[in-house]
Amino acid sequence: MLLNTEAPGRKLGAFPDDVFLVSYPKSGNTWLRFLVGNLVNSHPPVTFANIESRVPSIYLNPESRLRRIQRPRILKSHECFAPQYKRVIYLVRDPRDVCISYYHYLIKYRELPEKYPMEDFVARFVQDDFEGQFGPWGDHVVSWLSMRKSRDAFLLLLYKDLLHDPSRAVAQVAQFLGMDASPQELTKAIDLSSAGRMRDLEKLQSRQWISTKKSRQDLPFVRAAVSDQWKSALSHPLVREIEAAWGPTMQTLGYELSSIDIDG
Repeated sequence: MLLNTEAPGRKLGAFPDDVFLVSYPKSGNTWLRFLVGNLVNSHPPVTFANIESRVPSIYLNPESRLRRIQRPRILKSHECFAPQYKRVIYLVRDPRDVCISYYHYLIKYRELPEKYPMEDFVARFVQDDFEGQFGPWGDHVVSWLSMRKSRDAFLLLLYKDLLHDPSRAVAQVAQFLGMDASPQELTKAIDLSSAGRMRDLEKLQSRQWISTKKSRQDLPFVRAAVSDQWKSALSHPLVREIEAAWGPTMQTLGYELSSIDIDG
């Protein structure tokens, strides 16, 4: 994960009315930022050029800038359980899909060479060889679910549900934020945050957004935006490797395992 050394990250001074959009890396957090930002205020709509002033990342903005954001702030984070986060929308994605998205992300940011062997990558992904500061996927998810799942100030969203029924998911977000959003407002937020619109914006603004301006411009940041891509992108042994690491947690979240006996 590329970090701004001036940014506070986990050391951020949180306010009690902050809302944190939290996820493991490459789980759809940027899409969630667009959705929430456009739901709260679509005038003007969220773009890659203004996202850091609308729904800023705690890794790309210094504390002084973050403190100037109008409260209640809505902030992007990848941290594992943090007790100072009082209000959290936690987005979870199937780790088999996270693995694929992360693989392409690291190639885009030149942290992996082109055509790096997927077999080597999956082994390193499972061992948490890339995101040491956030922990492995399973630990990250369990840290939040075990500490906050039953709390009113915690909303669990699944990436697959955002894809399959965005209206329902965004309505849940609106209710969590205390908004009385109309169906038209929900639809507008969803349309302004579509994968197609985000891809078009990326083509125009990739060099303006701090997160992408130094990355490879020939590779997209917004890729497939689908679920279950692992079924065609990963071999069965690689799927088994991921499921062997986190099978019980995946099942708790409703992800079907391919064939592995997680007790064996």
